[in-house]
Amino acid sequence: MKIKSQKDFFAGLMYLVIGGAFAWGATGYTVGKASRMGPGYFPLLLGSILALIGAFVLFKAMVVDTEDGEKIGSIAWKPLGYIIGSNLAFGILLGGLPSIGVPAMGLIVAIFALVFIASRAGDVYKVKEVFILSIVLAILSYLAFIKLLNLQFQVWPSFIVN
Repeated sequence: MKIKSQKDFFAGLMYLVIGGAFAWGATGYTVGKASRMGPGYFPLLLGSILALIGAFVLFKAMVVDTEDGEKIGSIAWKPLGYIIGSNLAFGILLGGLPSIGVPAMGLIVAIFALVFIASRAGDVYKVKEVFILSIVLAILSYLAFIKLLNLQFQVWPSFIVN
């Protein structure tokens, strides 16, 4: 069978592999039932749905004709680096790295860093818009995670609070 859309083929393959890996990894936890869910229920369900979507897209890539075969272009390294870097910075700033002496800076600082770094991935960078987006995301994250869900983690850097 011939691949008729490279983009769909590799996207479907990626979804299938990642979804399958999450579903398989979730079986190591107690799954439970819909009425009494265990910690593995949601990852198993989400991974299975993602794998099914991947299988559907993969099938479509093999069956549905496209004009030019939808070739895959070159990898966009700049956006990829900024997006991965912003997530790493978020994790490090939120929790710190005590092994090398980097303190936890809290949710607000981590969100500002995430937004400012990730926004560099695009073609247009407007500081004012990025700053407003950072404020909105920080407020909404604070309300959702701290106030509504009552999660217990650091919001501000310890040198500000103490």
